[in-house]
Amino acid sequence: MDIFQSIILGIVEGFTEFLPISSTGHMIVVADWMGMAENSENKAFMVIIQLAAILAVVFNYKDKFTLSKIDLWVKVIIAFLPLAVIGFIFKDIIKEAFNAQVVAYMFIIGGIAFLILEYFYKEEKQHTAQVEDVTYKQAIWIGIAQVFALIPGTSRAGSTIVGALLVGLSRKAAAEFSFLLALPVMGATSGYDLLKHYDEFSSEGILTLFVGFVVAFVVAYFTMKFFIKFLEKFTFNAFGIYRIIFGILLLVWYI
Repeated sequence: MDIFQSIILGIVEGFTEFLPISSTGHMIVVADWMGMAENSENKAFMVIIQLAAILAVVFNYKDKFTLSKIDLWVKVIIAFLPLAVIGFIFKDIIKEAFNAQVVAYMFIIGGIAFLILEYFYKEEKQHTAQVEDVTYKQAIWIGIAQVFALIPGTSRAGSTIVGALLVGLSRKAAAEFSFLLALPVMGATSGYDLLKHYDEFSSEGILTLFVGFVVAFVVAYFTMKFFIKFLEKFTFNAFGIYRIIFGILLLVWYI
């Protein structure tokens, strides 16, 4: 991997991580288009730079990291547990299930799900407008919804946002809870890959990782702000349409 490729992947990761369109799916496709080898270093790079997105959450939501918000973080951990347990038990099966066809179909299915959800969703009828007001019951159901993210191409952000909307959160609260829930999820997966593969990076590989990390952090930081502003005026329909189109393009390209 060269510097240019690390910058491109950093942009893709930063822009797609918190949007309901599957960052991993996009990075794999873009890496393939750039002709990158599927070696352990490149795969580890795409997982490790997700730590930059975690850092972006911390910087964007510094006010949530206080003792007064401990109840919120208990709910976040509760929502994290279903994915952690199911992911650990079925991790080998999940890896075998990953292929371009599954990713493409899940993009399309997820897009249709967003369009159907938005058709019936009424923002004025939702009761949870602030992320701090999420209940323990809602957190559990959002965590169960997040398990679907284990299917390649589903999108962690997409599955959690759909789950949050279904249990009565506003669009803004759904997005913000998804942001916070990313911390334990990506902290576990990215941290594990960093510990497992850090010694595989050459001196040049460390440089490309650093560049990709910085780019991903900056792009993720501003994308989160843009996303919240976007949801103040618009729905998730645009993301549903994009997912369907992207999924169809994947089917045409790979299958």
